[in-house]
This record gives sequence, C-alpha cells and structure tokens, in this order.
Amino acid sequence: MHNEPLAALEPLLAQPDITEIMIDGSKHVYVERKGHLEDIIPSPFRDDAHLMEVIDAVLAIVGRSVDESNPCIDVRLSDDSRVHVIIPPISLRGPAMTIRKTMRNQLTPELLLQYGSANAAMLTFLQACVVGRANIVVAGNTGSGKTSLLNLLANFIPAEERIIAMQNSGEFQLNTKRLILLETRPPNLQGRGAISMRELVQNALMMHPERLIVCEVLDGEAVDLISAMNTGHDGSLFGIHANSPRDALSRLEVMVTMGNPSIPVLGVREMLTSAINLIVQLERMQDGRRRIVAISEVQRIERDLIVLQDIFRFEQQERRDNQIVGRFVATGHIPTFWKTVKDRGVMASMELFTPE
Repeated sequence: MHNEPLAALEPLLAQPDITEIMIDGSKHVYVERKGHLEDIIPSPFRDDAHLMEVIDAVLAIVGRSVDESNPCIDVRLSDDSRVHVIIPPISLRGPAMTIRKTMRNQLTPELLLQYGSANAAMLTFLQACVVGRANIVVAGNTGSGKTSLLNLLANFIPAEERIIAMQNSGEFQLNTKRLILLETRPPNLQGRGAISMRELVQNALMMHPERLIVCEVLDGEAVDLISAMNTGHDGSLFGIHANSPRDALSRLEVMVTMGNPSIPVLGVREMLTSAINLIVQLERMQDGRRRIVAISEVQRIERDLIVLQDIFRFEQQERRDNQIVGRFVATGHIPTFWKTVKDRGVMASMELFTPE
C-alpha cells in the first residue's frame, strides 16, 4: 500500500507485531498487538470523510468499491491481508474497517514451543498422527490461531503426497510441490457466479486427492467431507469454529444435517465417530496467549452420545502479573488408533503418553 491517501495507515501496517487494525469511525482506532487491544491516540484520521478516502483507496487496489447500495464488503489484498468494510447507514458510528494482516513468519514447531502454546510431547504426537494419516479437526474460538496450526500440521505431510487444500481466502502457506489450492468465490453484484465450499469439496473428491484440507468448515460441505473421510480419504485436516471439542462435534452434527437432512441424528453421530480421530482444541486465553488446551480422541458412541477422551490438556494453575501460568500434561490415555499409526511405519515412543 503506497499512495497518498494510504499514508495514515502506513505506520500501523509497517509494525510487524500488530496483527489486526480496527477502525470504528474516524475517532476510534485500535490494534491487536501480542494478543491485546491497544488504542491509537491520536487517531490518524482527521474526520469520517478522510477515513472514507482511505477506505476507497484500499478497495481500489483490488478493483472494488463500497457505497450506500453496497455498504458491506470483504476483500483480500495481494499480500493475503483481509479487509472488511462497513459504512453508514449500516454502521451507525461512521465508516468501519478491519484489517487482519497476514503472518509474515510461518508458524513452526519451534515457535509454538517458544510461545508456550504446546509442549514437545504434544507436537511429536501430532506430527506422528499426521504422518500416520489420522483424521484431525482443529477447533478454536475467534483469533485462536486455527489456520496457523492447520498450516503447521499440513507441513508435516510427506512431500510426495498430493494435497488439495480449500479455503475461503488466501490463508494457507504450504511448502510442498504436490499442492492444489482451491478458493471459494462470492457472488458478483448481480448475485451470480458464487462458488461455495461445498462445490470445492465435491470437485476435490474427483481430483485424486491423497490429502484433503479445509481451512474452515462452515456449512453443508461437512457431509461431503465426513463421507469422504469414511470412504478412504484418511489423513484429512479441517478447521471449525468451536469453543470445546464437544462443541465442535455438536456444530458438525448440525452442519452434516444441513447438508443431508435425511440422515437421522444417530446416523450422523456414527459417521462422525467413524471419520474423526482427533480434535485439537485451541484457545485464545485472557492473557492474550494462544494455547492448545486439549487434544482429544473421538472414541465411540455410548448411550447415543459420542465419547471423548483427552490425551493431552493444559491445566491452569494461577495468574501471575496478568499472565496465566499452567502446564501441559499427558493424561495417560493411549489412543485406540495408535496401533494403526504405528503400523504405517511411524516411529514414536510410548513415553509420550506417560503422565508426569
């Protein structure tokens, strides 16, 4: 972004530790830095007219515009940053713009350990599960780092395997040669031309995928993805917005039913139990840190309910200087699919599962 109207944003965009810029009218500007919100005072905008000039300049970069007849817009810039704009009369406090900057440094296992987001045993276990073709769901609340963790897990996939990854915007950063990236498309101004995630999943299944990755499951595409995982497409990865592993299963149950209302509830639960091996739960905690708070196995159906069993979890111990202090622990449970992972040639010690 380098032109005169954008000068007000340049100082914020240039700071690598700012991950999101939020503008709620010209007088209320704040950013997310290291997981915390901080106000920008004074505001870089003179008034709402100045803010609209900046918004128009940002959207012009990708050939889009916003006005009263089309007051909401979501776009992706060339550097994969996401920009959402909403203007009056929908936005009552003036024009609002949110810029989510793309991560310049890709998440690595070393960084995950450095950030205190997991421990070494958890990462070794997850790598073994990816290589051993377990089906993994990454769940988390808003801003918890689901996409970053999906990227990390996907980079554990052996280089010779053919991956088809599907996303709603430019979110994946995979370093592999046998990769096809598919992206959804919103409708045009006439309401035509949309390509949904479900259409992408259905097309991907005809493209000889060895691995399927979906950045975030949001709708009826869940039924096609879960069906594929039940019919030989093992080693799949996908994300879902959920606040707990149990919540993730409940949301998937609703989405599968949306995709095919004729399947009875118990049938949906049987499909989920058969398809999914692990749920990795992320949480952006009150101290701003993003942590893996649970790695849970999806086991079986008992009394019409799906049984979950934690393999690893984060145990909070205290708060110290506004920081949450705790530890990652193994529960001692050995996953029922572990023999299948080992039979696929994955070498990993059973000591991973030994509680401290």
